[in-house]
Amino acid sequence: MKTKEELQTAAPMSSGVLTDDESKASPSSASPRRGRLTLLSIGHGSVDLYSSVVSTLQPLLVERFGLSFTQAGWLGGIFMFSSAVLQLPFGVLADRVHSRLFSALSPAVAGLFLSTLFWPTGFSSLLVLVFLGGLAIAAFHPLSTREASTAGGARPGLSVGIFITSGTFGLSLGPVYFSTIVDQFGAGAMGWSAIPAFIVTGILLWKLPPPMTRADDLQGVNYALLRQYWKPLLLHYSLVVIRSVVQVGMGQFLTLYLYTERGFSFHHASLGLAVFFLSAATGSLLGGSISDHIDRRQVVWFSMIASAPFLLLFVQTTGWWSILWLYIGATFLLLTIPVIVVMAQQLVPTQGATISALMMGFAWGVAGVFCGPVLGWLADRVGIELVFFGLAILPLAGFFLALKLPLSYRTTS
Repeated sequence: MKTKEELQTAAPMSSGVLTDDESKASPSSASPRRGRLTLLSIGHGSVDLYSSVVSTLQPLLVERFGLSFTQAGWLGGIFMFSSAVLQLPFGVLADRVHSRLFSALSPAVAGLFLSTLFWPTGFSSLLVLVFLGGLAIAAFHPLSTREASTAGGARPGLSVGIFITSGTFGLSLGPVYFSTIVDQFGAGAMGWSAIPAFIVTGILLWKLPPPMTRADDLQGVNYALLRQYWKPLLLHYSLVVIRSVVQVGMGQFLTLYLYTERGFSFHHASLGLAVFFLSAATGSLLGGSISDHIDRRQVVWFSMIASAPFLLLFVQTTGWWSILWLYIGATFLLLTIPVIVVMAQQLVPTQGATISALMMGFAWGVAGVFCGPVLGWLADRVGIELVFFGLAILPLAGFFLALKLPLSYRTTS
């Protein structure tokens, strides 16, 4: 087990792959790191493009299969379980195997299954396709996030921010991309939407180098070290769950809410969802960049306390003004996406993929599994408007929890 002094030296190494000297290496070594980050970001954008399929097509799937709010929630819950909760076992596997195929093959597999959601003849077969597509998304994220953090050298916050922004940009492009295909060519043409995923997989198989590793990485998962830091990791995890309940809950039901309750057309409701997803790109890039220059705890505090008023404005107003308030509130809320990941990685730098999976996938997925069925059940009984009101005030609970964040990520025990 590492001493506090050894962890103090390792703390800046966000994934445990590079030393400080290597982080400040010559421009000739920085260029390959930038190339790696670019390729991973392209892959992330492609994978998360297909992450938006279920939320975007939800109104049409509800009509096609005759689903209730509860069934629609289960559809989202199954997707969140396979795409996010199962990132944790993929992260443990990635910390042992160190294969670029996790990153390279995932876009094509996700595109294959998630572009065919109109093909099933029943709800059960639809759930199977959603589950299999989600598995590909889960396989991509843990190792790719660790590698993106490594590629940042001395600025892991910015690097992870860029990586996550590329994913959320793909996520925000998805509603426009898929709704345009359906509007212009019909639901039967959705299968063609998988073409970009196969192109990206071809590029990654051709160009993406093997993962960067060191001796500590080759030892696999160090459960004793993870147990040593379980308390601060649990605190970080809880903050991600709170943020994710708001983000996933609104994301899963926003198109359906705008379409059924506010009278938006399917295309306009999809644009509203695109704006919501775009806020994640804005928040991730801003949060990651700012957190490299100030105390990361301050970013988390501001995020939680500043987001709630604007999310409440979204619920209380109508029309496109409400979408503006949603965008601002969600941007503030999602400042913490890269920030908490980097904070947690610095606690246990040699377990980068496992920590990334825990903070990005598993926490997100637990929130999503809860949000889908439970919020759908509540919406059937008390109305979706009241559900959105509850989600809008939830970040306030995160603010009080964030006040307990440790002062130091180098000597926390």
